[in-house]
Amino acid sequence: MTHVPARLVEFLRDGRRRRRVIGTGAALALIATNGPAATGFARRAWHDYTVEQPAYKARYGHWDVVEAPARFRVNAIHAALLRTGKVLLIAGSGNDEKQFRAGTFRSVLWDPVRNTFKNVPTPRDMFCAGHAQLPDGRLLVAGGTARYEKLTGDVRRAGGAMLVKNENPDAPRTLPAGTVFTGSTGKRYRAQFPVLLPRATKTVTEDDDHPRVVVTASQARVYVEAVEEGEDGITHTADQYRVEGLTGDGARDVYGLAAKLGLDKKDFQGLRDAYEFDPVAERYVPVDPMAEARWYPTLVTLKDGRVLAVSGLDDMGEIIPGKNEIYDPRTRTWTRGPDRYFPTYPALFLTAGGRLFYSGSNAGYGPADRGRVPGLWDVDHNTFTPVPGLTDPEMTETSASVLLPPAQDSRVMLLGGGGVGESHRSTGRTAIADLGGPAPRYTPGPPLPQGTRYLNAVLTPDDRVFTTGGSRDYRGKHGSDILHAQFYDPARRAFTTAADPTVGRDYHAEALLLPDGRIAVFGSNPLFADPDDTRMGTFEQRIEVYTPPYLYRPHRPALRTGPLTAAHGDVLALPGTDRREVAAARLMRPSAVTHATDVEQRSVALELGAHAGAVTVRIPDNPALVPAGWYMLFLTDRAGTPSRAAWVHVR
Repeated sequence: MTHVPARLVEFLRDGRRRRRVIGTGAALALIATNGPAATGFARRAWHDYTVEQPAYKARYGHWDVVEAPARFRVNAIHAALLRTGKVLLIAGSGNDEKQFRAGTFRSVLWDPVRNTFKNVPTPRDMFCAGHAQLPDGRLLVAGGTARYEKLTGDVRRAGGAMLVKNENPDAPRTLPAGTVFTGSTGKRYRAQFPVLLPRATKTVTEDDDHPRVVVTASQARVYVEAVEEGEDGITHTADQYRVEGLTGDGARDVYGLAAKLGLDKKDFQGLRDAYEFDPVAERYVPVDPMAEARWYPTLVTLKDGRVLAVSGLDDMGEIIPGKNEIYDPRTRTWTRGPDRYFPTYPALFLTAGGRLFYSGSNAGYGPADRGRVPGLWDVDHNTFTPVPGLTDPEMTETSASVLLPPAQDSRVMLLGGGGVGESHRSTGRTAIADLGGPAPRYTPGPPLPQGTRYLNAVLTPDDRVFTTGGSRDYRGKHGSDILHAQFYDPARRAFTTAADPTVGRDYHAEALLLPDGRIAVFGSNPLFADPDDTRMGTFEQRIEVYTPPYLYRPHRPALRTGPLTAAHGDVLALPGTDRREVAAARLMRPSAVTHATDVEQRSVALELGAHAGAVTVRIPDNPALVPAGWYMLFLTDRAGTPSRAAWVHVR
């Protein structure tokens, strides 16, 4: 006879509890049967009962699923916490080509306090863009999708890059999308995007007392497709193309050049567009576009408040060969940054010394033998110092990286990861880079319970790292989603178990800390819906919220204050707080996360003091440690229980 725990039998006999698990008579009827179904039922019922017990929550925490009303459900590709406490979920086309072709681009604002939702008009396809928090609390969003990939066999029209020239030194020219170029053989190709051609440059030189004028044509690239479908549109030889509709000097001055234009695989193509999201007006505001189109870029804040855009696929679907650029939020313009090559979505962290640390984590695109070495990048002088010691260095794609708390310790942890591309391989390796010494290097950390790709790692106010989800295989193949979570304690260099989530999360999943100390998890885009990989997967639109054990304690420190403003080095008084119950204070930068990449979050230890019986905290002087912007201020007691956050604007 199947054994059933006595406490479970008592639980099932209780009418109130019984109704929470299954219908009245069915529970005991199932338990009375002898077989796997009864055993499985008993285990599920016992689990459902156990996770609701106060003692369990106090030890492991608790998960709750949030289902938005149908009109607000969205394929969350990006998630960012705003200074208003609301979470901006950006889908764009949501990895759905039908939505892309229809021009249906989505963003949703979620208020986790009121549990309300709002659709936000989204002007372009921000699917797979980059984002960063700006000093004034706006969110910079740059790049996105100009075109979906087409696999070999699905490509119907030959296409590729065309170089367009302008030999007129007196006037620039813009060719609209749809412009047709005709070659010497009569084959015709249509521009898929507008192209701006600057005026040509003209120089005058003296040659034997006779001036000589030299004109150098300007040029720009544009992606073109054959007007005719099929193999008739293929060309394998270089050719010059005239622009249909131009006559006279214009027809002579402006022309196209292209080599092979074929039916081979076409990768995703990026956008140049950039926007600031205003958290008060709750709308996107266009700013100057980037010089390079970018799909899968990383945006990272520099010590002076500017933002560096790195890597991505360009408007031809090719990985950008190291052309980076910098956004100035004061002028809302972009300038050329230092050239350096990285794979897409590289994890770059601003260190207390002002350099950027590339942990080695990345996502998606780039050769296996280039740009994978971790190191410290001096952006001002464009020098790169490798940081050695990482085990499984070929397994950093789809890994997670996090600047360990407190940020003053200058340590970055890398967790899990997998092989390049669609590899089935994954690793449970973790490693910690100590960047504070004269010879920074990685040393091994405690392993994860299993090989994990797409792990989400979130800093908590008690100086730990909460990790959740991921999958063993590429995009959750073979039913490999991992329904486990854990905390990493940097002080003890050890993991402890947390309550298991109920929703699987792999590719296109995000997690972030909320101002009340809870953790919200979004998204997931598995390839398949069954372990045999026979049914196509669907995008996970449910939100799951984790309440950590520290929020089940009977008391938490008080922090009753509205938004505060401070400069570097300022001391802030926190009225209504009791110095005797406060052990630590942390300034935590809000997340902007996608593709297991969150280079925004950081937790900074604050110097504590007291004035007139209230707690005071001092903002560090170093802008590389605390870049200007909005932060959550948490106070914790000696048990590690955090207050609710107060928002602080560091000017």
